[in-house]
Amino acid sequence: MSFRVGVVGPGGVGGTLAVRLALGGCDVTCVARPDTVRVVREHGLELETADGSVLKAAPAAVEALEAPVDLLLLTTKAPGLAEALSRVAPAAVVDAVVLPLLNGIEHPAAIRAALGPRVAPGSISRFEAHVRVPGCIVQLSSSALVTLASDDLPRQALDAIARKLGGAGIEAHVEDDERAVLWRKGVRLAVLAAATSASGLAVGELRVEPWRARLDEALAEACRVALSAGVEVTPTAQWEIIDAMAPTLTTSTARDVVAGRPSELDAICGSVLRAAAGAGIDCPELAALVADARRRGA
Repeated sequence: MSFRVGVVGPGGVGGTLAVRLALGGCDVTCVARPDTVRVVREHGLELETADGSVLKAAPAAVEALEAPVDLLLLTTKAPGLAEALSRVAPAAVVDAVVLPLLNGIEHPAAIRAALGPRVAPGSISRFEAHVRVPGCIVQLSSSALVTLASDDLPRQALDAIARKLGGAGIEAHVEDDERAVLWRKGVRLAVLAAATSASGLAVGELRVEPWRARLDEALAEACRVALSAGVEVTPTAQWEIIDAMAPTLTTSTARDVVAGRPSELDAICGSVLRAAAGAGIDCPELAALVADARRRGA
């Protein structure tokens, strides 16, 4: 029997993974709204890679997942999570690993409440992709790294998922602490999402003054919040990652804020600020960046 994968939300992240896993031999089913289901059924999915090549796959597509899967990828954005979860029958994931690749740090509890305990929170980094038109995804980055961990699932189950992703050309690492997986990206993304949304600038322009000083202070604040949650993250390590990013890189949050669409500003930045408030930690610079971002999107 082939390895069965459900992909909820076949957009930039989900569509890329759906194509690569299907071409890697997995039995992939995309779970989406009716208009997207129609496009995938009629035309399949097309992925334009960073080197200009085009990959095509023809996964199944349904509006609601009822058939059992071995792996469920949740790749919707945070504002669409509740609606996405309503499209998955809990019976379909009784024996599956549920791998959410959402931004923020609060979503695992909601997913476990809806689908049960077999959740391995993950993150995807070194990755940028967007939907050009429905059914056509453009991957701008040359590689991607998926990191996952679970407090509930055995290591061998997660290692098996990592091997499947690796076989599809997606580098995957398994860690021991799901809080670390969430916070190590959450700290960095909270600052970048707020700063790119507040300024309208790409990463390269934020790495120089006067913005670098603001990011440095906001990173220090977010790292203190992570430490209060039991995860050691340092601004130095975060700057090493940010300084290595492509100068033209921005965030999907900034794109959504500018376009007036529902954004992940609250899920990403708000989750860190709420954790800070709960721990009694002041984050004036991060809060100021978020306030600036909200004014820009108003």
